[in-house]
Amino acid sequence: MATLHPDRQRSNGLLRVGGNGTNIPVMNDLIFEVSQESDGGFVAECLTEPIVTQGDSWEALREAANEAVRGYFFDALEQLPARIRLHVVRDESFALA
Repeated sequence: MATLHPDRQRSNGLLRVGGNGTNIPVMNDLIFEVSQESDGGFVAECLTEPIVTQGDSWEALREAANEAVRGYFFDALEQLPARIRLHVVRDESFALA
């Protein structure tokens, strides 16, 4: 996790910047909708930011999501979310008997 500059502190979902008391909203969780592909791999699409990634296994997906989020926020580390949530979606249809 990125460390914050000494005059920046997280508190109650806000980032306090400098001595003037400026507060910036900070995301606690970044949620991805995950679907499994027909080849067994996984695709994850973020629900709030334009981030999409994939992995051939669950562990590979976790690593790819971590890397994609850090890459997306590379120039705004103070806005880096505290957690990544992977929400698995299974879309299934079948004929009624």
